[in-house]
Amino acid sequence: MTCLVASLSTGKGTWGHVSRLVQDGEWEKIFLITNEFGKENYTTEKKVELIVINDRAGLEEIRDSIKQQLQGKLTDTEVAVNLISGSGKEHIALVSAILKLGFGIRLVAVTKDGVKEV
Repeated sequence: MTCLVASLSTGKGTWGHVSRLVQDGEWEKIFLITNEFGKENYTTEKKVELIVINDRAGLEEIRDSIKQQLQGKLTDTEVAVNLISGSGKEHIALVSAILKLGFGIRLVAVTKDGVKEV
């Protein structure tokens, strides 16, 4: 089973998409990249680990923070990634961190037919 790493940040309606992805998918572990607001306000019934970043920091600082917090926690050779929520800076930092950890990436999203690789 694959680990899910998803951005949970800004964007109208994006938290609903991430919540459906968390609830409807079959994941070994779930990591949500978020800020302090997300940490304080996001709830779910499934077990998730929040990777809290300072979204006002520079790109490399965000990347290094994500990498450090994910180090040793991901399994297999690839990770399911969802970038519906958040900014481009957060997205590139997330992708870079995962690649620097040596994992491949499968992009996933919720579609009308359920959770799918895109």
